[in-house]
Amino acid sequence: MTSAAYAAPVMSWYAHHARDLPWRRPDASPWSILVSEIMLQQTPVSRVIPAHAAWLDRWPEPRALASASVADALRQWDRLGYPRRAVRLHASARLITSRHGGRVPSSAEELRSLPGVGAYTAAAVASFAFGQRRAVLDTNVRRVLARLVVGESRPAPTVSAAERLLADRLLPPDGKLAARWSVGLMELGALVCTAARPRCAECPLADQCAWLRRGYPPSPRRRRAPGYEGSDRQCRGKLLAVLRDAQGPVGASTLAAAWNDAGQRDRCLAALLADGLVTRGTDGSLGLPGDEPPRPETPGQTA
Repeated sequence: MTSAAYAAPVMSWYAHHARDLPWRRPDASPWSILVSEIMLQQTPVSRVIPAHAAWLDRWPEPRALASASVADALRQWDRLGYPRRAVRLHASARLITSRHGGRVPSSAEELRSLPGVGAYTAAAVASFAFGQRRAVLDTNVRRVLARLVVGESRPAPTVSAAERLLADRLLPPDGKLAARWSVGLMELGALVCTAARPRCAECPLADQCAWLRRGYPPSPRRRRAPGYEGSDRQCRGKLLAVLRDAQGPVGASTLAAAWNDAGQRDRCLAALLADGLVTRGTDGSLGLPGDEPPRPETPGQTA
């Protein structure tokens, strides 16, 4: 099957069913697209839409974020989860400002040099922001191609060389059309060819789908991810929430009230310190990177 035979029905379907997302609009800046890709890495679209809008209202270009503190970025990130993304986005803004004149670089190689930007994000920004012919392999795209061409219900945990070759081969030759093909596959995977309960009757590629022809064979079961409640991830989130809500560094006793299990709390705090998400002052106080240390009392000052 040729790439054109797949692309035409996907692009026609996308034209009628695409969601109106701010980072997909024709006037979306490369910065808007980069911010959206970082936010979308592990967060649902519904939560990213308001966070993305608030972020760009505050920092409409990389220079604006570069002049802010890491603490500002972490507080604005709020509860989107995986807050290292905010730290890396802040570091990227500073690098874009100092090395690229405040403009998001267009080449995938230069994008890969930004903190927290991997192969997928670099390809996505190069494709969606600059119209380059790049295969964009997110979870949805990989699942659609695995079902459509390979006949498997889901792809392997990691991207293989064969998977990349397949994605490259199916790209339309024109960069802008390639970008539309990729975003169309993303939308198809998000809305129709979903991980659970795919709506094959609504799929524009149903008559070409190898997985459907094989009778929907299941993939081997994978180990379930550990739950969130009581996890180290939840504990770290609670500790960071205290520091985001504070106006500056706090004492260790304030953090102690955020989580009852002292051993787990100490372990998670140590991880946050090692990751650079929390800093410890010379007086033992704890805060977000860039928070002002508490001012010493002057003689005669009252509580």
